[in-house]
Amino acid sequence: MKIEAIKLKNFKSFKDAEMLNIPRFCVVVGANGTGKSTLFSVFAFLKECLASNVHTALVKQGGSRGIHEVRSRGTIGNIEIELKFREGEDKPLVTYFLSIAEKNGNPVVEREILKYRRGSGGQPWHFLDFSCGAGTAVINELESVADVSQLQREEQKLKAPDILAIKGLAQFERFPAVVALGNLIENWHVSDFHINRARPEQEAGYAEHLSTEGENLSLFTEYLYDRHRAVFDKVLEKLSQRVPGISKVESKITEEGRVLLRFQDGAFEDPFLARYVSDGTIKMFAYLLLLNDPLPHPLLCVEEPENQLYPKLLWELAEEFRAYANKGEQVFVTTHSPDFLNAVQLDEVFWLVKEKGYTIIKRAQDDAQLKAFMDEGDQMGYLWKQGFFDGVDP
Repeated sequence: MKIEAIKLKNFKSFKDAEMLNIPRFCVVVGANGTGKSTLFSVFAFLKECLASNVHTALVKQGGSRGIHEVRSRGTIGNIEIELKFREGEDKPLVTYFLSIAEKNGNPVVEREILKYRRGSGGQPWHFLDFSCGAGTAVINELESVADVSQLQREEQKLKAPDILAIKGLAQFERFPAVVALGNLIENWHVSDFHINRARPEQEAGYAEHLSTEGENLSLFTEYLYDRHRAVFDKVLEKLSQRVPGISKVESKITEEGRVLLRFQDGAFEDPFLARYVSDGTIKMFAYLLLLNDPLPHPLLCVEEPENQLYPKLLWELAEEFRAYANKGEQVFVTTHSPDFLNAVQLDEVFWLVKEKGYTIIKRAQDDAQLKAFMDEGDQMGYLWKQGFFDGVDP
């Protein structure tokens, strides 16, 4: 699936902002405090809503004050999130709309809509329409419906008004449109990788994906080595090209049932433990594993991948992200690095600006001056560093 547009109202610093014509590889820049992390927190918020409920998701985002901290300061309206996406290049445009209000001191889903637009004209078809825990959902397969009159709707009632309808209905195959959206959100990966979480020994276990914080790095390494050896060998080859001396990586289970991650330097006979490897080596290895996952995430979000990495590696890392996106997935990356931006194309860049306390989103391709410079052979990183991104400098 590919998200084509995001519209936000009253979500933290985004009082009223939209992001249109989003590419598969999307890079977001901006000064500190402009809302880069907040943009990613929208994805994390929706994923938590699906896993638990809106109230829990608001508390995780805003602490004990919940909705009062998540809602844009100085506003009293509903929190609104709208995503437009396609399940495939030749599939219809889908809109998911979520409006969260406060009633009697508690958050409720005031409106939740899932709608499809068939063709370029006409009214969209509502496949899901709920308010405060009750509503209807279409049970037809989309491909089997030729006219809106053929839609078969089923009324449903949720057990609480702060539960998403897609959470409950995505468990039933008779709601195929909802199942598709639920699978998309459930498999999003918002990376919050921490070097210190990836280094320690792990209890023996099983991991088919790298976790968001990276604490299961050794388990995922073991999984790829045992189950997808060709993928693992490919990752190791790329790592050895980027980190001089690394000739082997392995996970080893100790007698106590812990998993160790060990690296082999070709200049030494004995391997050394992950705790002694540089931050950059650990991070590059983790990114290569993530980007070569045999079951890739449909949406991957990574904040400031340049941290701990040698600048010359960033161009190649950007190419790795783009290759991941070109396979059919979607990647969002935030960065402060001109070296990373130099590998990025004009239509892949957005930047965030604070105006009157709130964030607006600008698209590089819509800026005539940036486009002219790029047409003349300039690179995005140099232009950003020289201050040509209007409003970026704090």
